[in-house]
Amino acid sequence: MCGICGAYRPSGGCRASARVIGAMQGALRHRGPDDAGSFGDGRAALGFRRLAIVDLETGNQPIANEDRTIRVVCNGEIFNHLELRAEMEARGHVFATRSDVEVLVHLYEEEGDGLLDRLNGQFAFALYDARRNRMLCARDPFGIAPFFHSDIGGEFVFASEIKAILAYPGLSRRVDLTGLDQVLSLPGLVSPRTMFEGIHSLPAGHRIVIDAAGVDIAPYWDADYPRADAVQDMTPEDARAALEAALDAAVRRRLQGDVPVGAYLSGGLDSSLIASLMARAVADPIRSFSITFGDPMFDEDRFQDAVSGHIGAQHHRIAHPRAEIEGALRRAIWHSECPVKETYNTASMALSGAARAGGVPVVLSGEGADELFAGYIGYRYDAFRRMSGRGGAPCPAEQALRRQVLGHPTLLYEKDLLAHEAERRALYSDELRAEMDGFRFTNWPLIDGSKLEGRHPVHQRSYLDLKLRLADHLVGDHGDRMLMANSVEGRFPFLDVELFEVIRTLPPDLLLHDYVEKFILKETARPYLPPGIVEREKFAFAAPGSAYLLRAKIPWIEEMLAPEVIRAQGYFDPAAVEALKHKALAEEERPTGGAPEDPLLTVLSFGLFLEVFEMPWLGQRRAA
Repeated sequence: MCGICGAYRPSGGCRASARVIGAMQGALRHRGPDDAGSFGDGRAALGFRRLAIVDLETGNQPIANEDRTIRVVCNGEIFNHLELRAEMEARGHVFATRSDVEVLVHLYEEEGDGLLDRLNGQFAFALYDARRNRMLCARDPFGIAPFFHSDIGGEFVFASEIKAILAYPGLSRRVDLTGLDQVLSLPGLVSPRTMFEGIHSLPAGHRIVIDAAGVDIAPYWDADYPRADAVQDMTPEDARAALEAALDAAVRRRLQGDVPVGAYLSGGLDSSLIASLMARAVADPIRSFSITFGDPMFDEDRFQDAVSGHIGAQHHRIAHPRAEIEGALRRAIWHSECPVKETYNTASMALSGAARAGGVPVVLSGEGADELFAGYIGYRYDAFRRMSGRGGAPCPAEQALRRQVLGHPTLLYEKDLLAHEAERRALYSDELRAEMDGFRFTNWPLIDGSKLEGRHPVHQRSYLDLKLRLADHLVGDHGDRMLMANSVEGRFPFLDVELFEVIRTLPPDLLLHDYVEKFILKETARPYLPPGIVEREKFAFAAPGSAYLLRAKIPWIEEMLAPEVIRAQGYFDPAAVEALKHKALAEEERPTGGAPEDPLLTVLSFGLFLEVFEMPWLGQRRAA
């Protein structure tokens, strides 16, 4: 992964001078410490910061076609670039580099915007066509690579991270209240929403075309599960064979590169299977990395040791004691660009720092398996409710909200929307409470209901998880941003479009079988892993939460959560925050992440967000 940025005004007179592009590139230096490049012609300006992974000598960007009328900057990897290169060369195209990204300009010459249907990769790119005076931008199908954009004074401005857009002249900083409402309600932000008013995130599997006619945003790919009555029968043996072959190919695609490739190893099924497949695909022992808090409540050391020993990995355990969390939280918020719901982002950042220090700038991990193989406990709860007949139809008002937000009147995702709205109202300040009907996240649809209609309940929840949990949170603020904070590229074999075409055909009762989550994935993993790893219950990533931070009596945290500071910021009710503090101190300490929610940590991290991004407090926001 790298960092891209730029601006475009089809009519000319783009304000993105070399100085402006330089400032945007500077904000992305952590994403690309190895090189930089830029281009400008008065209408378009492109900037690039390079993390050198493929073609270390000649792969800097922007990359142009033969007559230099098309230029592209791309963050990410095109995993099927060798096949595409051979095809383009057979059609007469001349390549100037060995970079995977160069296939984009030549494929665009042949197929225009249809090039997106040919790519297998994780990418976000901006392609400028000077001859036709248009720009094409796109984000990969699962949203692994980030892409943010804004209209600033009539110019289309984009970047891999929001902090680069903040460097562009003419932008006012304001909290997006709907974004805040999403963070309090959902696993995290959901594109196109961000925490910055006027700055948008391109949704996964979407493209943007900008030309004299305006800005057009549309999907080009979606996770389209078959209707329940169209699911084909398949034996477990056939399913396992098809899945094993497709997953092995996905792993091998992600071993490409001219630098060392390692693995994150949590000790759970998903990362362990990926690491085992890696170990079988390469000659030398793989290098694996894991985190330890030095606390049995959170640690999985013995499982990590069992897997690393089984596959012969050179394993590196990184200590992240509790005392280091508060010192890293501010930096984690700077890179996340949003409040967080758990402190585990600090551990993720420590993990990528250790990989980078160890000379491993690329790591593979198991993100996506829970969403695609019914891995969360919610899938089991759904099955219990269906079997028992409990949890009848919600009240009409709740049904209306679910239809509006989730595209389906009776699907339950995490919580009742009406009840949680009451909880948020109680947490907001009087000023925001009075305005909540205008900014609450339930005012806008998040899900295309047509992708849920007639689908099996397992596929319905999988689709919701992909849209509401994965792209913008797990591989976004929790993944990409914590990896790239230390110039490390993350690759996720489960999020492979060719593998997904196999997964979508698997009968749902092979995903959740007799209330066993990830049944067929476990069957696939048996030849590769110790039985204790295959059979262990899911252990969600977890880290010490607000109770620990309060009990540690850290001065800056006590100050940030003090009633006078909460009142001055104006977003939350001081009495409600005090109640959360008393509750946290009275209860037994529990981990955050996959456990009961910790709204106090969101309040704390929101205060950090206001501070590190110099965002206006509510009174200042009103006056702006």
